[in-house]
Formats: sequence, C-alpha cells, structure tokens
Amino acid sequence: MLRRRVLIIANPDAGRSGYAGRRVDRVVAALQRLGCSVVLRRAGPIAGDVERLARDAEPDFDIVVAAGGDGTINAVVNGIGATARAVALLPFGTANVLARDLGLPRRPEALATLIASGPVRPVWPGRVGDRLFLTTASSGFDAETVAAVDPRLKHYVGRFAFAWAIVRRLVRYRALELVVSVGGVEHRASAVIAAKGRFYAGPFVVAPRADLAEPILDLVLFRRAGRLAVLSYLGALVLGRIARRRDVSFLRCRDALVSSAVPVPVQADGELVGHLPMAIGISEQPLYLVQPRSSGIKNC
Repeated sequence: MLRRRVLIIANPDAGRSGYAGRRVDRVVAALQRLGCSVVLRRAGPIAGDVERLARDAEPDFDIVVAAGGDGTINAVVNGIGATARAVALLPFGTANVLARDLGLPRRPEALATLIASGPVRPVWPGRVGDRLFLTTASSGFDAETVAAVDPRLKHYVGRFAFAWAIVRRLVRYRALELVVSVGGVEHRASAVIAAKGRFYAGPFVVAPRADLAEPILDLVLFRRAGRLAVLSYLGALVLGRIARRRDVSFLRCRDALVSSAVPVPVQADGELVGHLPMAIGISEQPLYLVQPRSSGIKNC
C-alpha cells in the first residue's frame, strides 16, 4: 500500500493550545507508526501564517492537513487555491462545524488512520468575494457577532466568548435591511446565511438540505428584525426549529449578490472577510477532501 506523504499545519491559537498541541503530537506519532512520512509545521502569531504555509507547501506532499478549527481549514483551503491536492482536518477548534458535517472521529489514533488511508472525495466549496468557505458565510447579526468576539477571551473560554459577543451585540443592536439578489429577484432580510454544510455554531442545524458534495448554495434568509426577533431565532436554532419558521426563507442557488445601504460585515467559516456588497457563489472547481467512508456528506 502506498504510504501517504503528509504535511500538518497546526494553528497554535485554535482551541486550547496546550491540549490541542498534545493531540497533534499523538496524531503525528500514530501516522508514523502507520508508515506515513509526516512533517509538522506550526504557524506563528502573524495573521495569515497558516495560509502562507499552505500556499508554500512543497508539491511532493500528498495531503495538507489543517490542525485547528474551521478558520484553520479555511486558511489552508484558501492557501492551496486551485491546486488539485487533497486536504484533511484535525478538528481542534472551538466549534468544529465541518468536523460534525463530515462525521470525523474524535480520537487522535482514529484521525491518523483516516488521514493515512481514508478516501479522498471531491466537494464544492462556496465562494464569498475572492475567498472560499466550507461551512457558512453570512452577513447581518451573525457576522456582527463574529466581529465582536474578543480573540483573547476566545482563546481562554472557547465558545463562551461567542455567547458574550451575542450579549454585546444585543445591547448595541441596530436594525439592518439586506437585499439578496438571486436570479434577478430581490429578497429583503435582516440577516442571511449562505450554507455549504448543515451545521452552524457547533451542533445546531441551520440548513438541513445543504451538502458539500453538491455545487449548490443553501441560503437562509431571516426576515424579521429587532432584539426579540434575534432571541427568537436563536431559540429556534437551539431547539432545531429554524426550518419550521414562517419568517425564515430557504433558497437554493449557484450565486447571489448581497448588499445593504450601510456597511455590514461579512464572515466566512467564522472569520471576517470584508463588508457588503459582496457576491456569494460556488467555487469554479471542486476541492479534494479526506473523508470517512461513512461521511455525513449525503452523496458520497
């Protein structure tokens, strides 16, 4: 059996760094026991270092592995760009949304076995502006919350930093009207989520039909504005009832344009990528992703 040559790019800021670092070391040791050639490169504190390491990865690596959260795999994917090389994920982040969608194992030894011998299948990332994404891109209250997260607090308390950011944004709430243009038709919303995966903010299902293996975007439009509306949407998300709400619309498309009369941030995979107006669509070519044989992606 051909032994894979693996490059692991570790984000020291993902999750709780000491714990994640020990798990990365266990994965490296397990891969070496399986006969793989492994190089581990830890990103530095400079913004964009993960993406730079992925972009500069030598062509003889069979797989580039992102060790971190959804933002880390986002940086790796955008770093390798259009190259047809396989990527994989070691989910050591805060929410690990993509890992849930794929059904990745949790044990380092099982993750190593997957990287060493798991199938590589094509998926279709989304594109927002000039950035690819694998889980969601959004604008409105959601993206303003991402913008309000304190990175230092996130490092120490994980997802509770997002809860505190939600409280801060509710206190400073501003009503927004976004215009979402799809196929020449304009839709009004207070917030929009463009989903490539089913999950959002961890275990919560926001787009039940979304599938990375399909070259389709699932748009979720939240039509009501106001603090009470936001709290109501958050409650419905936690209870798994977003799809039942009459004030939430679901659209499937290949591309859309989102605009607003005022500057509104846009996030992709939990990272800020710019402000409206912004085009959202599907990547022009697939990405090759290492997945479990019984992946959560529907048509694999």
